[in-house]
Amino acid sequence: MTESPITARAFFERVRAGQLTALKCGSCGELAIPPRQLCPACHTQAWQPLDLRGEGTIASFTIIRVAPRAHAGDAPYALAVVKLREGVSILGRLVDIPLDKVGVGLPVRFRPLVIGNQATVGFGPSSAA
Repeated sequence: MTESPITARAFFERVRAGQLTALKCGSCGELAIPPRQLCPACHTQAWQPLDLRGEGTIASFTIIRVAPRAHAGDAPYALAVVKLREGVSILGRLVDIPLDKVGVGLPVRFRPLVIGNQATVGFGPSSAA
């Protein structure tokens, strides 16, 4: 079994550096984000990295009012599933958007977040918003 060209660790290192990267299956063209071993569509390992623009719209969201202990001081905050222009969706934390303005269809743009020492996917206002 070969390893995907982008491991989870490498994915989050790229996030920290400001780049959102998906995997594109060389056999069927399916996109996957975050990285995984097998293509969910054709079950091959013919992955190629694909840098994404990071622009999309909110497909679904939730507002966290009672957060896990490690993030209790951040509450309330919003998490959203963002459908990127390239067609793949990813979960990320919303930043710099008032909670009362968050809604399905709102345009957003990828922003790297570092919480503690850990990089994570974030989304903020789009320049089109």
